[in-house]
Amino acid sequence: MTVDFDLRSNYVQIINGKSSPTEVTRHGLNPATLETLPEVPVATPECLDKAADAAKAAFKIWSATPYEDRKKAVLAYADAIDQYRDEFRDLLITEQGKPIFQATLETDNAIKWIRGMAGLPLLEDVIEDDETRTVITRHVPLGVVGAIVPWNFPLMLATGKIAPALLTGNVVIIKPSPFTPYGGLKLVELAQKFFPPGVVQSLSGDDNLGPWLTSHPGIDKISFTGSTATGKRVLQSASSTLKRVTLELGGNDPAIIFPDVNIEKVAEKVAFFAFLNSGQICLNLKRIYVHSSIFDKFRDALVRQVKSYTIGDGSKTGISHGPLQNDMQYSRVKTFFDDIEKQGWKVATGGRIMPSAGYMVTPTIIDRPPDNSRIVVEEPFGPIVPLLSWDDEAEVIERANDISMGLGASIWTADLDRAALVARQIQAGTVWTNDHFSLSPTAPFGGHKESGVGTEWGLNGLKGFCNIQSLFLKKSV
Repeated sequence: MTVDFDLRSNYVQIINGKSSPTEVTRHGLNPATLETLPEVPVATPECLDKAADAAKAAFKIWSATPYEDRKKAVLAYADAIDQYRDEFRDLLITEQGKPIFQATLETDNAIKWIRGMAGLPLLEDVIEDDETRTVITRHVPLGVVGAIVPWNFPLMLATGKIAPALLTGNVVIIKPSPFTPYGGLKLVELAQKFFPPGVVQSLSGDDNLGPWLTSHPGIDKISFTGSTATGKRVLQSASSTLKRVTLELGGNDPAIIFPDVNIEKVAEKVAFFAFLNSGQICLNLKRIYVHSSIFDKFRDALVRQVKSYTIGDGSKTGISHGPLQNDMQYSRVKTFFDDIEKQGWKVATGGRIMPSAGYMVTPTIIDRPPDNSRIVVEEPFGPIVPLLSWDDEAEVIERANDISMGLGASIWTADLDRAALVARQIQAGTVWTNDHFSLSPTAPFGGHKESGVGTEWGLNGLKGFCNIQSLFLKKSV
């Protein structure tokens, strides 16, 4: 099967193995240039009904397919994506705005996540086995999965939902973000070579499609990645049919910097993790707590790193950071820049919206704003972060935890025992020491508090696509 990635080609939604055009279409924009991208379908309720019916029929076939055959097909699919690695990367740069090296990393991870989860055995557990009975617990597929993919990592988060759904015997309907529909549609188009019709489908839509999907009686599970505010609406909508739901939501990750660190080395890493993807990652560092004894030196080192960045069109060589992805997010981030003057915040570097053809924003560090200010309490999801100071260890742990979110956090110190001790006191789904945003397809990922419900990836993530069944097998009548 040949997939055409030319921006003049068709970008179609796939229902029951076939292209399913719609009367109404829409298009995305290149966020670096605001150039118009190709038209994509706008799904209707009838499209969703057809996809759900096709999925239910396909589920009977796919769930009965032996696990090893499902795994073989999933790995062949990963190999096919690998063959189109450069095309997916370039499409990601165009529609999302990522610079070349970041788009390459996401494309590589999209393939790595499929292969990594395919290596996880989801085995039956023998709970009891004596002369009277054997008790076994097993995990059985739920049915039809609605996978709602965000615009910040449209490839990796799509394959990170497709792979575990299919491996566990489910079928999946992918709904890419209206802001970045192109890569997701091509992933599903390519999947038709490897899976029976109806096993992997796509629906391209506008803001109406999400609520239709989450409330539809033909969908058995929702896997959603997005904002906390939208996640709450997803959970409410899915409750009407008691769908299983996994929510990977927003974050406001703290970094706690101890005075014994190598300032230049750690400042480079902290800046990288704060401004990666122009701050548009749920796991970006968004609150940086630096011990007061090294605060000035660390701030200056951090500023030097940020000033070395080159902002622009991600398709150009030498660009380190691209634009914000869409006008909605650009407008939201600008409100934090408006607050600089309104709230009297001190700017360590940046502090302005740079003139450009697209949605470019200068990376900005705010020097010690109040702990109750918006820039500390809320998640900007853009390249603006607060730099805060601390003196007492117990106090900084309390400040790091004193927030409604709990996705990730990192502790930076040369004292590894101290790092581990502090890490165990942080209320977050993932805590790193002397690192951040280091993930694995074999480890569960999820948030505490308002950062999510359930986990994705790893064995826990696979189990999230299943019901648990207990078998009591009596050995005599």
